[in-house]
Amino acid sequence: MKYEGRLWRPPSEARSLILQATIGCSHNLCTYCGMYRDKEYRVRDLEGILGDIEEAARSEPMIRKVFVADGDALAMETGQWLEILRSLRERMPQLRRVSCYATAINLMEKSDDELLMLREAGLSLLYIGPESGDDVTLRRIVKGATFDDHVEAARKAHAAGMKQSVIFLLGAGGIERTEEHASGSAHLITGMDPDYLSMLTLTVIPGTPQQRLEDQGGFTLPAVEGLLRELRTMVADSDPTQALFRTNHASNYLPLEGRLPRDRDRIVAVIDSALKGEIPLRPEYFRSL
Repeated sequence: MKYEGRLWRPPSEARSLILQATIGCSHNLCTYCGMYRDKEYRVRDLEGILGDIEEAARSEPMIRKVFVADGDALAMETGQWLEILRSLRERMPQLRRVSCYATAINLMEKSDDELLMLREAGLSLLYIGPESGDDVTLRRIVKGATFDDHVEAARKAHAAGMKQSVIFLLGAGGIERTEEHASGSAHLITGMDPDYLSMLTLTVIPGTPQQRLEDQGGFTLPAVEGLLRELRTMVADSDPTQALFRTNHASNYLPLEGRLPRDRDRIVAVIDSALKGEIPLRPEYFRSL
């Protein structure tokens, strides 16, 4: 299997085959993200990708999950996607799930028919990171899409039958927009109605525009109490149909799990206990990324 540079994948794809079909991220402008800044976006040639599938199938015939990398592989042209998915089906008979990172931009650029073809060919799960539901924050972090864009993108994915795992970023609005960020994110969770929902906590990465903004006094990350209050608002004020909710990422101070809205009261009670100091938080040295 051939890989270029560092690979990134969601925690839930730990046991998946990572198939690198694109290099880097087609957007690559988000101020907080340092994952793909050392890469220039491009799509790998189809022959090389199909060769990797062949190699993987020979070495591990029982592959059940494949995560297609890099940053927003849904941006890849639909025809190439269909060839990759066809090869995965043919060479991996035990395959049960194919997933990738995606953005609202990627989804908006594909027609409903294209998305339906991709779903029918086997692409079943998209990881989407709006990070915030506050349009001011979305502009500041250069996400490239608005609240309404994300709602429409989610609608398109739902219509195609694709599941969505949606990620929000505690602290993304800084102390200045903390309330608007939390409230807007809660409303966007309701509007996108994801199957899976997770929260990460913003870590200011050296060398990113976010660090330069912080150094210049233009951004201040909320204190831990403020981050927990954002988390509480997002849980208490959102109303997805039935989302599996987790904050188990290493960046978070308070690991939580449950289903929303079913377990909302229990989760909010745990957050309230943490705010009162009754529950220990994850130590800083365990948050090293």
